[in-house]
Amino acid sequence: MNPEDLKYSEEHEWLRLDGDTAIIGITHFAQDSLGDVVFVELPEVGSDVKQFEKMGEIESVKAVSDLYCPVGGKVIEVNDSLTDSPELVNDSPYGDGWMLKVEMADSSEIERLMSASEYDTLIESES
Repeated sequence: MNPEDLKYSEEHEWLRLDGDTAIIGITHFAQDSLGDVVFVELPEVGSDVKQFEKMGEIESVKAVSDLYCPVGGKVIEVNDSLTDSPELVNDSPYGDGWMLKVEMADSSEIERLMSASEYDTLIESES
């Protein structure tokens, strides 16, 4: 169910590697648990983020939840489409609903993330 080419955090964020750039979003499981997303708050371009620390918030009809960055580095792009269309997170969590791109400070941080099969095991235990 979860794409094999991604890495996953325990906080239900995913990471797709593109050279030294990490493209980051939340998983299908996370968006499904949240329900209809109505607002996404993300860091500004140029901001520094740290691995596993808060990078923003996501608000749904059910709750407000913190977003955590799966790797540290500098934010080089934010998905501005989410400002007007936060529902993209629900409609396409692994595609158009991506959240930000980070130029990684330390690519070895990826080793602390889970594979798709490890993440599948995690969400099975939480279901």
